[in-house]
Amino acid sequence: MVSGNVSRGYFKPHRILPLESPWMQSKPTDLAAVDVRLLELQNEVRAHFDWGLAEDVESAHALLSEVESCDVESWARARRVQTVASLHRRLVLRETDVAILGAAITIEEVEEVLAGNTLLIAADGSCGVLDTLPDSVADRAWSRLACVVSDADGGEGIVAAVKRGIPIILHAHGDNTAEWSELLAFSSARRTPPPIVLTHQTPDPIEGMHNPGGFTDGDRAVCFARALGVSRERIKLLGTRTDLVGAWSGATDPERKLVKLQWMAKVLQHLGFLV
Repeated sequence: MVSGNVSRGYFKPHRILPLESPWMQSKPTDLAAVDVRLLELQNEVRAHFDWGLAEDVESAHALLSEVESCDVESWARARRVQTVASLHRRLVLRETDVAILGAAITIEEVEEVLAGNTLLIAADGSCGVLDTLPDSVADRAWSRLACVVSDADGGEGIVAAVKRGIPIILHAHGDNTAEWSELLAFSSARRTPPPIVLTHQTPDPIEGMHNPGGFTDGDRAVCFARALGVSRERIKLLGTRTDLVGAWSGATDPERKLVKLQWMAKVLQHLGFLV
């Protein structure tokens, strides 16, 4: 359950034509959105903020081109599919609980969840909280982190994940080209670059990328887990707040961020996590 009050005044209704969904597949490695409504919500977000679809498309194709033109073996398309398959085995076939760490995550929440066998998915820089744990706990926490869902602006948290070789679910949107470029440059310079999976937020499929749905890193992490095959009942949300900007959000405009969090809430509500 997500704490925090949802102010409906932030939502600006738009009439969006339903999207067709014949391209959605059942294979876990496709990472298809579990519901076409999740893709409709991406259209509504663009309309609300007056963002153009063309910029999202351009960034997505540029990210794909950059990754597939580099010489990092683990980033080749076939290897990216293998990365998804590996995450499916770890997070789905083992039938363990999965905790998704949001930007308001606290040390106490992490320590509590580590008492069980729960695995972790971090929303961007929220994984930075793991480095604030006592030394006796931090390594165990990092070993439980299956992947980080990121649009590349997670600051020290995402840098720490890259250094540890944690798989990065890297997202492209219309205004983060500089961020994902910098992250790719940093990652590719590592002796062992982290595995990556590429996501986008355009309504049409892009070969070599995925659109599981979602808007912010937090709700996109949930969409990713659900698309991978993790059941809703096995997902716990930690540090996911709609009423405040979390400490691990990075540099952001607080007022604008709160508006974005209401859209996150709308996605999570649709997935059954908010009442």
